[in-house]
Amino acid sequence: MTSAAVEILGLGLGILGWVGVILACGLPMWQVSAFIDVNIVVAQTIWEGLWMNCVVQSTGQMQCKVYDSILALPPEVQAGRALTVIVALLGLVALMVTVVGAQCTNCIRPGKMKSRIVVAGGAIYVLCGVLVLVPLCWFANIVISDFYDPTVPPSKKREMGAALYIGWAATALLLFGGCLICCCSCSQRDETSFPVKYSAPRRPTSNGEYDKKNYV
Repeated sequence: MTSAAVEILGLGLGILGWVGVILACGLPMWQVSAFIDVNIVVAQTIWEGLWMNCVVQSTGQMQCKVYDSILALPPEVQAGRALTVIVALLGLVALMVTVVGAQCTNCIRPGKMKSRIVVAGGAIYVLCGVLVLVPLCWFANIVISDFYDPTVPPSKKREMGAALYIGWAATALLLFGGCLICCCSCSQRDETSFPVKYSAPRRPTSNGEYDKKNYV
C-alpha cells in the first residue's frame, strides 16, 4: 500500500471519528437508568446527556427537556460540553489542513512544506482524540463510582449509555487516523530526503575500449 493510500485511509478514519464525536455530543444517552431492583418491570427509563434529559415511557413515548441553566450543571457536564464542541471545531480544521497538504491534491507544491502541513493535520486529529477522551472517562468514572456507592439509592444509580461507547469508538478512530497520517507523511519525507547522485557516462578510449576507471 502506497503512502498516498495510507494517507487517504487515515483521513477517512479521522472523518469517521469526527462524525462520531458530533453524534456522541448530541445524543442524550451519556447516562441511563440502572435497573437493579428485584422487579424488572419498569414504567420509564431516564436518559441524561450533555444538553438534555429524556424520559422514555414503557409505551414508547419519549419526552425530552433541554437544561434550563448552564451554571447550575455539574462540572463534568460543563466540561463535556466545552471539550466536545472544541473537538468538533478542531476536527473541521484538521480536515481542511489535511486536504490542503494531501498528496492527492495540488493546493501546495510537493516538498517539505506540504509534508509538514499533513503532519499538522494528523497531529490535530490526535489532539482531538485526546481531548474527547477526557469527558468520556470522567463520565464513566462518575457512573461507576455512583453505581457501587451504597449511599446512593437504587433509583439514582445510572449506567453508561450508548453515547459513551460511540465516543470511545470515535476516539480510537481519531487517534489511529491521525497516527496513520503522521507516519505516512514522515516516511515519505524520509524517502525523498536522500540525495540523488549522478554518474558521468562512460566514454570509449581511442582504441575503442572503455577506460578502466569507469569500472569500480
